[in-house]
Amino acid sequence: MTEPMLDSPTVSASTALSRLPNQRGDQIKRRPPARLSGLRVEPTAALEWSQAIERMGYATAASTPAQARRSWVERAPERQVLHLFRAASHGGNTVQAPWWLRALHRGDLVHRQAGFAVEDGVHELLANRPGWFYVPWVGDGEDGYWEYVPSDPGTSTGLPTTVTLTDAHLGWLDVHPAHENDPRPAVAVAGLAGLAARLAEIEGW
Repeated sequence: MTEPMLDSPTVSASTALSRLPNQRGDQIKRRPPARLSGLRVEPTAALEWSQAIERMGYATAASTPAQARRSWVERAPERQVLHLFRAASHGGNTVQAPWWLRALHRGDLVHRQAGFAVEDGVHELLANRPGWFYVPWVGDGEDGYWEYVPSDPGTSTGLPTTVTLTDAHLGWLDVHPAHENDPRPAVAVAGLAGLAARLAEIEGW
């Protein structure tokens, strides 16, 4: 026997509705595909990190390390900075970061201020010697450094004697002798005291 049409006068509205599929119930039970259920529309840790190390304002005009500390990683609560750094570098990802943060992450520094104290101490030492110049114009997440201008070879390929910060050893300082074309190996220095003790020697390289 043929089913009556929905608009047939012999079929009541309640009877017709009872024969329709329970579409609302089917939609409630339906779930998104597994590949989409965990999708989150938000920045990745790497993108957040690139914003965190961005140097705000005119950091390139700084004449001291303290004046150059304009990024989020240098001002935000230390625990938040460490948490984001570890998330961004998870799985072996290499991210740009200041020397003190890498040392802090490993436990070689007890807190961020200890790293700042190293930077400020080096600057105070070198600022009181003629010929030394602080270079703040570096990339986001990179460290400023000090050049000994009298040692500059004066050529397009030459570089003057330079003091840089490093987390590669616990002295935190490397000295790169002036050179023309081929860089000479960096010389590790035993901290601020070691730099002060060898400064006359370094200026003669």
